[in-house]
Amino acid sequence: MGDFVDCGYYSLETLTQLLAFKAKWPNRLTLLRENHESRQVTQVYGFYDECMKKYRNGNLWRFYCRLFDLMPIGALINNTVLCVHGGLSPDIGTIDQMRTIERDQEIPHTGAFCDLMWSDPDDIE
Repeated sequence: MGDFVDCGYYSLETLTQLLAFKAKWPNRLTLLRENHESRQVTQVYGFYDECMKKYRNGNLWRFYCRLFDLMPIGALINNTVLCVHGGLSPDIGTIDQMRTIERDQEIPHTGAFCDLMWSDPDDIE
């Protein structure tokens, strides 16, 4: 469930392999966009640098960032289990509301899209 990049030395190879699996088994594998699949985060945590080091230009990085913008941000399993990276959003009450989120963009700093990517659970006493 996301964070395909920025978590090791072989992010580019890992992401490329996952995309090959998706091409081979399109109905058996769902790749979800998560908080590390964004331009801002990849520039801070290493994916941009990895692309520049291995390919010496930003074209591949820009291609993958565009791909990230098109990835689904959640998945529903058997109409009972919701999968998202960060957590729920107080701005979303139904799955249909989640489906209306414009995901073809950089992850915003606030709002429902941001919540789904960044709202980690917290213990409240």
